[in-house]
Amino acid sequence: MTTPPAPPIAGDYAPWFHAKALSGSDRYAFHSVGGRHVLMLFFGTASQPGAKAALEVVAKHREVFDDEHAVFFGVTVDPSDVAQNRIAQDLPGIRYFLDYDRAVSRLFGAAKDAHRYEPFWVLLDRELRVIQRYRIDAGEAAIAELRKRTAKVPDGVAPVLTVPDVFDAETCRMLIDLYNKDGGTASGFMRDVDGKTTHVLDDNFKRRRDTSIEDAKLIQMLSQRIARRVAPAIERATHFKATRIERHIVACYEAGKGHFRPHRDNTTFGTAHRRFAVTINLNAEEYEGGDLRFPEFGGRTYRAPTGGAVVFSCSLLHEAMPVTKGKRYAFLPFLYDEEARAVREANLDKLAAAGGQDVKQEGAA
Repeated sequence: MTTPPAPPIAGDYAPWFHAKALSGSDRYAFHSVGGRHVLMLFFGTASQPGAKAALEVVAKHREVFDDEHAVFFGVTVDPSDVAQNRIAQDLPGIRYFLDYDRAVSRLFGAAKDAHRYEPFWVLLDRELRVIQRYRIDAGEAAIAELRKRTAKVPDGVAPVLTVPDVFDAETCRMLIDLYNKDGGTASGFMRDVDGKTTHVLDDNFKRRRDTSIEDAKLIQMLSQRIARRVAPAIERATHFKATRIERHIVACYEAGKGHFRPHRDNTTFGTAHRRFAVTINLNAEEYEGGDLRFPEFGGRTYRAPTGGAVVFSCSLLHEAMPVTKGKRYAFLPFLYDEEARAVREANLDKLAAAGGQDVKQEGAA
């Protein structure tokens, strides 16, 4: 029997999980909340006086939870909390997990077994690391620390590489012309639905159009540029040798429309093999907005010069900021190695029939 991991303590990264959210997603991805401080309250059942008092503390300090700097998640294991309207989602910033199987509570050490439950608060930083755990009657202290932490949070530096001169100006313009000739198609994102990685379109989460490159000679030339100029930079910085490339697309984010909200690139069955994301800007001087941001490290944004690449781990939470003027064109492959290729092949049967075309496009880097 496998021993379950020990509950996180101060300094540890909190475990990632999916759980049903009250008045929200049936499979809320906890890892997506990075970039903001998180206060969790494992109260078990709001029928208990201690839990009721703790929730009153949250209500008293309602203004703290704005979804920009801080969020609150309450965790209940009692279905009667919903049936009797003891709890309710209150956006922005106030959400609840319906942890009826106690899976989340076990991860954090609140559920000792089917009968014993230890209620407490947990405060997390914007990288989802545990700052401190507090007894359920210490809510004021938890929120005081939260206020202190969010009053002034300095920007960090995200662990990204910038690689100049991957493509020359002629190649960049040729790829832009290729996109404009085709016009692109709506680009979605991948999500696991009922055990299958499915292609989803949602303009509120992502709005972009993509053109797939089909010409074999052009694909070979672009792949060779990646292999000679991007892969060595990754190997020098991380001791990781990228040997495979996924998809050859030109993407376009348009002013007033283009954006991609915070996400990670390897959190589904069909994308678990991805190791590094590569964003090669094709016209960096011709648009405003549209830069990359890594919320867990603050508000700093990143943009490579025309022909240059921003390269980062697919595990990093990141977003493409809205384009405010012009059109942003980019070439956007993913890189991985032979070990990850085995993961990709093992998961091919988990791709939904109507989606995941990008994931199916593979070549040598």
